[in-house]
Amino acid sequence: MTNIAFQYPTWFILLCVLAGLIYAIFLYYRSRAFGEQSKRLNIILGILRFLAVTGIALLLLAPLLKSLMTDAKKPIIVIAQDHSESILSDMKDSSAYVQQIKNLESQLSEDYELQTFSFGEEVKEGIDYQFDDKVTNISELFTEIYDRYTGQNLGAVILATDGIYNEGSNPVYSGAKLSAPVFPIALGDTIPDKDLIAKRVFHNKIAYLGDQFTLQVDIEAQNCTAAPVQMTVSKITGSAVQKIKSEAIAIDKNDFFTTKEIVIDADAPGVQRYRISLSPVSGEVSTVNNSKDIFIEVLDARQKILIYAAAPHPDISAIKSSVLKNKNYEVDVAYANQNVNVSAYNFVILHQMPSKTNDASAVLQTLASRKIPRLFIVGSQSDLNRLSKVQALVEVKSGNASNNEIQGVFANNFSLFTLDDNLKKEVPKFNAIVSPFADYKAKGEANVLLYQKIGSVETKYPLLVFGEANDIKVGVLTAEGIWKWKLFNYLQYQNHDVFDNLISKTVTYLTVKEDKRKFRVNLSKNIYDENEPILFDAELYNDSYELINEPDASLIIKDETGKEFNFTFSKTNNAYTLNAGFFPPGNYTYIGKVIYNGNALESQGKFSVQSVQLEQFETTADHGLLNLLAGQFGGEVIYPSELDSLANMIKTQDDIKPVLYSTTQTRSIINLKWIFWLLLGLLAVEWFARRYFGGY
Repeated sequence: MTNIAFQYPTWFILLCVLAGLIYAIFLYYRSRAFGEQSKRLNIILGILRFLAVTGIALLLLAPLLKSLMTDAKKPIIVIAQDHSESILSDMKDSSAYVQQIKNLESQLSEDYELQTFSFGEEVKEGIDYQFDDKVTNISELFTEIYDRYTGQNLGAVILATDGIYNEGSNPVYSGAKLSAPVFPIALGDTIPDKDLIAKRVFHNKIAYLGDQFTLQVDIEAQNCTAAPVQMTVSKITGSAVQKIKSEAIAIDKNDFFTTKEIVIDADAPGVQRYRISLSPVSGEVSTVNNSKDIFIEVLDARQKILIYAAAPHPDISAIKSSVLKNKNYEVDVAYANQNVNVSAYNFVILHQMPSKTNDASAVLQTLASRKIPRLFIVGSQSDLNRLSKVQALVEVKSGNASNNEIQGVFANNFSLFTLDDNLKKEVPKFNAIVSPFADYKAKGEANVLLYQKIGSVETKYPLLVFGEANDIKVGVLTAEGIWKWKLFNYLQYQNHDVFDNLISKTVTYLTVKEDKRKFRVNLSKNIYDENEPILFDAELYNDSYELINEPDASLIIKDETGKEFNFTFSKTNNAYTLNAGFFPPGNYTYIGKVIYNGNALESQGKFSVQSVQLEQFETTADHGLLNLLAGQFGGEVIYPSELDSLANMIKTQDDIKPVLYSTTQTRSIINLKWIFWLLLGLLAVEWFARRYFGGY
């Protein structure tokens, strides 16, 4: 529908007509310009002039041409197909079901805008009927539909699923924003089959070598009363299966559930694979869910620490008990008169060693040759002259044989590790400890954490200092008696938190080894699910330890059978990245390679992939959930045998109708080219006639 509107009052049109009429009369009324020609010529030319002038005048009124356009928007029908593994096990004839869905699509596409999706781990456009997703997330589907079709003419949602979801929230609540009816297609069987399920295994992802860890196994059985069942825990190493433990389970009712606890020794480092399996029951619908594999990373992270002392001392017990609170450490104590294999330790605390009676030359030589970090604790038995020679952080000029009672004061510019405010606040309040009388001076690469405070005088004598010489981390405590700090901490707060924090930070700094490799390949974790891509990052450093990525880097992944998978890293701004994709369950090793400045650099590691069996744990369809969804949104549950009637059911819904959208298009008439040519034609014909008949 089109009409004309003017931006001025409509009575202005009369003025335009009057202007054209006056102009035509003025030119041609009683005009004798054409001599003996017929008077009709004057009339014709007057009409031409009248039309042209009137038309031009009307254009000055800025007339608008308004067009009303109406568009009918078909209702949108969404067909969403559950794409998870459980659907395939629900179907007796998948090909017949697929054909039914295709027939439904064909019937609906005639009258509706049809959109198809599949959902499982994620929502995807289209349906490919592979049914291979490892999890089901219905709530994510509803969120996706809401985000896509809010404000549009969403007619209905057809949801083909068995009602089982194992990821995301309850769809009854997450889909509350939908304004369209939901028609669930109820797949699967709600009658429980005979089935034995190793449903869940709760466990820590990390254990420490030499410790024990506990598994909690949830076992469920349906209609398996009185069946003999044996639960077995095995360790999988490559293709070898080693039975660890076995236990009989008595099933005493049809709807059976129990939780079993199993204690396992962490006897080998690395990622260990364990299998919890249940012996099959006669007539069981599926044995796939009778077993579950888990992966646990056993860390050989414990560092062996030796406290090597000149003689028994309360400091030794205080330090040892504090260090042992961290499970990563083992602590042994040895004295100067004992033979000890120092090379077997990762860190050594030398309490008043070297002493006045034992220069500890053999021990110190081993520490130097093995590059073992160490902490010197100075006391009344220390040989101060010898101490100055065996470490490069503190220069000690011995005085008389007396001692100073000192407290600690924190240095302002210490930056080797962070200190919390409570530690800074409490340590200066601790009891005075004893330092041999001497002149102490920090030297070399020393970083002072605490200075000595003698009485009320804050000195520049270092009390606790750290540094590194010849790539060996060294610490020096120039006083003994820190057991008093531990007692004082307890008297104040009934705990040893501040003291333990100071010891922990000291030991951690001295024991942590810096990674000085120039080429490193990293994984964000060591254990992946089979539906997770394996993502690698790599870094290459030049001689100045600046990140570079000029040369190409490659990666080889090898499975337990020795099969190799070759990849090439992609380059980022100044590093490397690689998405290796998905791998089947098992243990893998990898080695990254790059050639830089003619040197072949490598970085190696391991990772494991564990199976995802969520779809095997629930085998009984939940049609109750589908009925709730249908009732909540005004739909109806449809069974596969009724699929042929679903299209007609939707077509009879009064509220699933096209929506009419009207739009008005406005444009100025002066922009119409044919108006220009019409006016030009009128004036041209008039001009030609005037010239032809002699009217100048």
